[in-house]
Amino acid sequence: MKEWPLWEVFIRSQHGLAHKHVGSLHAADAEMAIKNARDLYTRRNEGVSIWVVKSADIAASSPGDKEALFDPANNKVYRHPTFYAVPEEVKHL
Repeated sequence: MKEWPLWEVFIRSQHGLAHKHVGSLHAADAEMAIKNARDLYTRRNEGVSIWVVKSADIAASSPGDKEALFDPANNKVYRHPTFYAVPEEVKHL
């Protein structure tokens, strides 16, 4: 018997603006993965949106690549929002 692929599950909560990784599950296809994710991860009606992605389709950097990937940004202080005053009217920033 062939094993179903592993899916990563991301849920957007009612009070959040971004999807957050909540876990993994096995399913035959995306539709089944969404239904199973709903049953498994949103039992208390806390979600408004579900994303599923096959684990095999995720490309990730290695922690060993941290210096090469992230150190060049450290010398570009203009990329960090420490120089700007954020008006009170701006929400969710």
